[in-house]
Amino acid sequence: MGLIAWLIIGGLAGWIAGNIMRGGGFGILANIGVGIVGAVIGGFLFSLLGLQAGGFIGSLVTATVGAVVLLWIISKVKEA
Repeated sequence: MGLIAWLIIGGLAGWIAGNIMRGGGFGILANIGVGIVGAVIGGFLFSLLGLQAGGFIGSLVTATVGAVVLLWIISKVKEA
C-alpha cells in the first residue's frame, strides 16, 4: 500500500478511534500517528485471532480496532 493510503487510513482510523474513546479527534497529525500505530497493533491482534482483513475497508477496520486498543491502554496508564 502506498504512503498516501497509509496516511489516509491512519488519519481516518485515528479520528474514528478518538470519537469512540473520548468524543473527538486529536488533530490531523495526532490522528495519523494514532491510526498508524493502531494499524500495527490491530494487525498483531488480528493475526493472533487468525483473522485477515483485506482492502481499504479491512485495513481501516484493523487500524481502528488497534487505535481504540491503543487509546484504551493510554487511558489506563494515565489513571495509574
